[in-house]
Amino acid sequence: MNTLEKNIYKIAAETAEKNGLFLIELNIRGDLKRRVIEIFIDGEKNITADDCASISRQIDQKLETLQDMRSIYRLDVSSPGVDRPIKYLKQFPKHLNRKFEVTYSSESGTKTTTGVLTAIEGEELSFLANKQLTVINFNNIIKAKVIISFS
Repeated sequence: MNTLEKNIYKIAAETAEKNGLFLIELNIRGDLKRRVIEIFIDGEKNITADDCASISRQIDQKLETLQDMRSIYRLDVSSPGVDRPIKYLKQFPKHLNRKFEVTYSSESGTKTTTGVLTAIEGEELSFLANKQLTVINFNNIIKAKVIISFS
């Protein structure tokens, strides 16, 4: 990560935290003439469009003060959405009783299970699938994704 990326990351993380949220991901692409900055934020509760707009304005004001940001850029701030994997333990509580596909490492190798998140105790997450409870330590999760159900 170069100095500009570090500065943008710091601004985004601090702004999110100041608003009771947290930074999930930062993507920067393009060149000096057409830079695109994508910031994904999340919280312990659902994120609204108003939350994203407010964070975007705050970050934009701070980016304007950076020496290296004298170029044209587009700033996109959004929540990660359910199509993106969950990365942090603090993202799980708001998804209790939702169905997940979880890939994790176990003593016998890599496993994948699909089940409903029924409980969180410390770093232990409990998933119920086919009347069988699987408890997975968060640190063993390789990928966890909410499964959308329209029923």
